[in-house]
Amino acid sequence: MAKERSLEAAEFQHPNKIGIKEGIGYMLGDAGNLFVLTYVSSFLKVFYTDVLKIAESKVATLFLVTRLWDAINDPMWGALVAKKKPNKDGKFRPYLKRLSIPLGISAMLCFVDFRSFTSSDAMVLLFAYITYIAFGMLYTGMNIPFGSLASVITDDPDGRTLLSTFRSIGGGIGGAAPLLIAPFIIYKTVGVNAEGNPIEAADANGMMMFGIIMGVCSIVFYFACFKTTRERIPSEADPKVDMKKTYLGMLKSRPFVTCALAGVLISGQLQFASLNQYLYKNYFENTSLSVIGTIANYLPMVIMILLMPKLVKKYGKKELCGIGTFFAAAASILMYIIVPKCDRLSTAPVVFMIFLFIIGFGYSFVSITNWAVVADVIDYQEYKTGIRSESAIYAVYTFCRKLGQTAADTGGLLLLNKVAGYDGATMGDKGYIPEVGEGILFVCTIIPAIVYTLVFILMQFGYPLNKANLEPVYSYVRKARGSSEETANA
Repeated sequence: MAKERSLEAAEFQHPNKIGIKEGIGYMLGDAGNLFVLTYVSSFLKVFYTDVLKIAESKVATLFLVTRLWDAINDPMWGALVAKKKPNKDGKFRPYLKRLSIPLGISAMLCFVDFRSFTSSDAMVLLFAYITYIAFGMLYTGMNIPFGSLASVITDDPDGRTLLSTFRSIGGGIGGAAPLLIAPFIIYKTVGVNAEGNPIEAADANGMMMFGIIMGVCSIVFYFACFKTTRERIPSEADPKVDMKKTYLGMLKSRPFVTCALAGVLISGQLQFASLNQYLYKNYFENTSLSVIGTIANYLPMVIMILLMPKLVKKYGKKELCGIGTFFAAAASILMYIIVPKCDRLSTAPVVFMIFLFIIGFGYSFVSITNWAVVADVIDYQEYKTGIRSESAIYAVYTFCRKLGQTAADTGGLLLLNKVAGYDGATMGDKGYIPEVGEGILFVCTIIPAIVYTLVFILMQFGYPLNKANLEPVYSYVRKARGSSEETANA
C-alpha cells in the first residue's frame, strides 16, 4: 500500500507546475528591482551628506518624512492594484511595462548634483525631497504587483519555492552588482593619510554616471521579466475588495504579524548595513573593502541557493529560518565583541569580513525562502478568512519593510552624527579621525547584534507555519483553485 501511494505521488503533476524558464524570468524582474533599490539604498546617504553637503540631521528628517508619506502611498497602491481589472496580459504583469521607464529615470534623478546649479541649501534640500519621494512612489507601484505576481504564476508549493529561490538569485545579482562595481566608479582619491594610504571621497560625476547605468539596466530587465512570465491563477475580473476587513484580518493573523515584524527587522538591518560605507571610508580607510564585504555577504547565498529547494522540501521553511537566524545572531554578537579588539588596519578588516560571511550564511536561509514565506501567509489568510487579496497583503508587508528601512535610515544617520560625531560636510574627505572612527565601528557592530537576535526569536518562537501546519493550507488552496477553474470553464 505504501509503495502504491509512493507511485501515485510520483506520477502526480501539479496542473500549474512551472519550469526553470519562468523561474529565470521572475529572477530578472527582481534583479531589475535591486539594481535601482540597492544603489539608492546603499549610496544615496553618502551622496546627500558628502556631495550635496546636506546635514545628517536634515537627511534623517528627509527619510522620516518620506516614509510617513509611504503610510498613505503603500496602502493606496495596494488598493489600486487590488481593484484593477485584469487585461490580456494579466492583472500584475502590465505594471512591468507601465512603470519600468519612469522608475528607472527617477533613480537617475536622485543622483543629480543639484548643488552645481544653485548655492541655496533650501533648493538643494527641496530637490532631494522631490526626487526621493518620486522614486519611492514609483518603486512601490512596481514592487507591489511584482511581488503579488508570484502568487498567480503558480499555486504549486514546489513552484513557489522555485520562484522564491530564483527571486533570491535575481536579488543577489541586482543587489551585488551596485555594491561590487560602484566603489570603483563613485569614489576618487583626494589625498593620503599618515600611513601613506589613499584617502577616498565620493565623486559627483561618478555617482551620476552609475545611477544612469543602474536605471537603464533595471528597465531592460523589467521588460525581459514581462516577456518570460505568465499568470496562471485566475484573478477576479472586477474584484469587490473590502480593504478594512482585509487589513483587520491581517492584524489578527499571527503568521502575518510575525512575518511583518521580522520584515521590519530584516529590511531595517539590510538598510542599516549601508552605513558600512562610512566604516570602510572613515575607519578602515579602504573603500575597496565594500567589494569584499559584498562577496562575503552574497557568496553564502550563491552556495545555499543550490541546496535550498531540497532542504525546504525535507525540513520546511520555518525550520530552516530558525536555524539560519541563530547563526546570524551568534556571529553578529561575536563581531561586536571581537572586532574592536583587533588592529584597525591589519587584522580587524579580516575578522570583520569573516563574521560578515557567517552572518551571510545564516541570513541566506531567510533571504532565499522569504518570498515563499510571504506567499504561504497569503494562502493562510485565504484558508482562515476566505478572502484572497495578494496585493493588499503584499502592500502592508512592503510598508512594514519600509518601516524598518525608515528606522535604519533615520536612526542610523542620527547615531552616525550624535554618537559617532560624523559630519559629512567637513569630514567627507578626511579619512580616519580616531574618536569618530571608533564611534562608527561601535554603531556598525552593536545594531546588527541586537537586530539578528530579535529576528531569531521571532522566527524560532513566534512564526507558527511549520511544515506540518502548512499541509492543510496547501490542500485548501488547491481545492479552492480547482473550484475557481471549474467555474471559469463552465
